[in-house]
Amino acid sequence: MEREKKIIKTSILGIIVNIILVAFKMTVGLIVNSIAIISDAVNNLTDAISSIVTIVGTKLANKPADKDHPFGHGRIEYFASVIVAFLVLVAGITAIKESIDKIINPEESNYSIASLIIIAVAVIVKFIFGRYVKKVGKKVNSQSLVASGQDAFMDSILSFSTLLGAIINFIWHLSLEGYLGIIIGLFIVKAAIDILKETINTMIGERADKDIAIKIREKVCSYKEVQGAYDLTLHNYGPSKTIATVHIQVRDDMTAQEIHILTRTISVDVFEEYGILLTIGIYAANDKGEFAEMRKDLGNIIKQYKDIKQLHGFYINKENNNVYFDLIFDFDCENPEEIKNKIIKEMENKYKDYKFNVILDADFSD
Repeated sequence: MEREKKIIKTSILGIIVNIILVAFKMTVGLIVNSIAIISDAVNNLTDAISSIVTIVGTKLANKPADKDHPFGHGRIEYFASVIVAFLVLVAGITAIKESIDKIINPEESNYSIASLIIIAVAVIVKFIFGRYVKKVGKKVNSQSLVASGQDAFMDSILSFSTLLGAIINFIWHLSLEGYLGIIIGLFIVKAAIDILKETINTMIGERADKDIAIKIREKVCSYKEVQGAYDLTLHNYGPSKTIATVHIQVRDDMTAQEIHILTRTISVDVFEEYGILLTIGIYAANDKGEFAEMRKDLGNIIKQYKDIKQLHGFYINKENNNVYFDLIFDFDCENPEEIKNKIIKEMENKYKDYKFNVILDADFSD
């Protein structure tokens, strides 16, 4: 709830700041006949609309879970970011189009000291505000706010270029309006593409953040009963809701009660420390003693294949002589199935009484 309040409060402030900047810039742009300043004003208007979209997206994303959406509505924030990106993209394309018209059909601009001061103040305001919004966005983990803050920061740099163009026009009467407008438009388009790329990657499903993955794995492995943690995946259901799964390896003689207490303790501790719901699967281990030699032979065979990143989950069912283990291949490997079959064949030739069952696993996190 506190996160939602901060996002909405910052977005409302963004609407107010941008509307004021639109009024000043549009007035100055029309008076001095500057397409660069007018384009800048249109961009600020887009920012104000983006803040409205962020507010609506945040409100919808914070709706509680229901029967049809048991994981909540947090991912709506990502759709809001996509809308913001498209609005920014339209503003950029519009700025480029109007700037080209200005180059083809040039008109004289008439700057004054007052207009230059207004533009300079707008640059400072936008710079300070952009840094503030981005800082809040990172603090509350809001992609929409981070995108708005980055956009505002870029706006201040572009507005500064407009100011330089205005000063050049005022002193030397050299018009660079159309060219500056195109540069501004291109930067706006790039910012839109960057926002789209980051948001779409999140929606598709990115690799888990390396730092948090390492911390969770280290936390899980800190319990003396845990011999290893594998297959860690993090599923994002919005900026404030993450569900994770992991397999842990334990002794095969642990009782159900001991495993229950262990897994519940780990899940509670991870949630309290990181706010992540963790589901734990179990790998039983019996690769010592009578099966140590087989495990060693398998390891030596696997070393021959550079595309194999990890072997885990090794277990032998003594009742039916079935051997189980998982292999993680590099994503660039072109023939994991072929390599797997070669390993099985080599092991079955050496251990004729055993059947080897291999699962091709994926490397979801570092």
